[in-house]
Amino acid sequence: MSFNLAQVLKELGITEEFIEASQMPPCEECTDLVDAGLDLFDRPQQMTLRTFEAWCEMKTAAKSNGLELNLVSAHRSIEYQCGLIHRKLEEGRLIADILLVNAIPGYSEHHTGRALDLHAGDGKPLESAFENHPAFAWLCDNAAEFNFHLSYPKDNPLGIDYEPWHWCFSPGD
Repeated sequence: MSFNLAQVLKELGITEEFIEASQMPPCEECTDLVDAGLDLFDRPQQMTLRTFEAWCEMKTAAKSNGLELNLVSAHRSIEYQCGLIHRKLEEGRLIADILLVNAIPGYSEHHTGRALDLHAGDGKPLESAFENHPAFAWLCDNAAEFNFHLSYPKDNPLGIDYEPWHWCFSPGD
C-alpha cells in the first residue's frame, strides 16, 4: 500500500485554500541523509551530508564563543509531519491553528534534510523566548557564514508563526 499525500491532506482537513494561503513552496523529501547523532531528547537525527558538515562547523564555532547549540529536530518525513498534525487534531486543536506552527506535509523545510530546530540553555525548546538567549544573537550574527538562515522571522509572508529556533542550510552552489 503506497502513501497518498493528497488523500491524507484531505483526511487532515487541509484544503487547497490552506495550501494557497500558506504561500510556502513544496519541499521534496530527501532520501540521501546521514546520521547526525542524537538530539536534545536522545532521538536519532538525520540530515544531508552538507548540512551536517556545516552544522558541525557552526556548532564548534558557537562553542568557541562559549555557547552550546543543541539540535532539537532535523529531517522529518512527510508521513511523520502528517502524524504531528494528526496528533494535534486528536488533542482537539483546530487545523488553522496547527498550520500556524506546523508546515503542511509536503511543504516543510524539514523534508529536505536541511532544516534544523535549535536550542540553547535551560529554557523550554521551540519557544519564542529563544530569541532572548545569547545563542540566538550569535546565530543572527554568524549563521550566514555557515550558509544557514532564519526561515521564519517575525512578520514573515509564509503564514508560519515566528520561529527563532528554525534555521535552514542553503548550500549556495
